[in-house]
Amino acid sequence: MATRQLPPAQIKAFAASRGTRAKMDRIDAELIAWFMAFRPDAGRELPHGKLRLLRALASKRAQLVETRKRLLAQIKAHEKLGTDGIFTEIDAELRALLDRQIGKLEDQIAQTIAADQGLAQTAGILRSIPGIGPVASTMLIAKMPELGQLSGEQAAALTGLAPIAHDSGAMRGKRAIGGGRRQVRHVMFQAALVANHHNPHLKIFADRLRDAGKPHKVIITAVARKLVTIANALLKSQQNWSAQTP
Repeated sequence: MATRQLPPAQIKAFAASRGTRAKMDRIDAELIAWFMAFRPDAGRELPHGKLRLLRALASKRAQLVETRKRLLAQIKAHEKLGTDGIFTEIDAELRALLDRQIGKLEDQIAQTIAADQGLAQTAGILRSIPGIGPVASTMLIAKMPELGQLSGEQAAALTGLAPIAHDSGAMRGKRAIGGGRRQVRHVMFQAALVANHHNPHLKIFADRLRDAGKPHKVIITAVARKLVTIANALLKSQQNWSAQTP
C-alpha cells in the first residue's frame, strides 16, 4: 500500500466537524483512519526518492536565495544610513558564502534531474516554454509532480492561481487568488514577468489585457495561470512548446 501525505488543515477541520477536541496518539490514529474512509482520495502519494531529494534541494535553494535577498536589503539600508563601512567585510563574506552555496545547490539540482530520464524529459518540456527557466521548471517538478495528470482548472487551483468566488445571494464579490502551493506560485509570478515580454503567445495575451485597462498585477496573475495550464497540457501530451501552442 502506497504511503500518502495528508493535508493537516483538512484533518483538523474533520476533527472539529466530529466534535473531537482531545489529542493523543490513539485518538489521532483513529481520526486519520476515519478521515481516509470518508475521503479515500485525499492527500497525495509520497514521491519517490529522487523527487524527494529534488524537493529538498529546491527548498534549501529558495531559503538561501531569500536570505541573500534580505542581506542585500540590509546592505542598501546601511548605505543610506552611511554605516555600510562598518560591515563591508562581513557583508562581502556572507554574500560570497551564499553565492557559493546557492551555486552548489544549483549544480546538485541539475545533476539530480540529468541522472533520471523521466525528470530530464519533464524538465526539457517545461524549459521549452518561453518564460520558464531552470528555477521555475525545478520547482514545478519538485512541488507539483501531479502536473500533466490534471485538468487546466485543477492545475491553476493547485498553484493558487485560480480566482476564488466570494458570492452570497445576489451579491457578487471580487474574485481573488489564494491557497495552493506558495513556493510554486511565487516562482510562476517571476516566470510570468519574463513570459509577459518574451513568450510570443503570452505577450499577445498580456497586451490584450493591458489594452482593456487591466491592472499590472491582474495581468501577471493571468499570465502565470496561463503558463501553468500550458505546462500541464504539454506534459500531458509529452510535447515541447511551439509558437502554435494554444
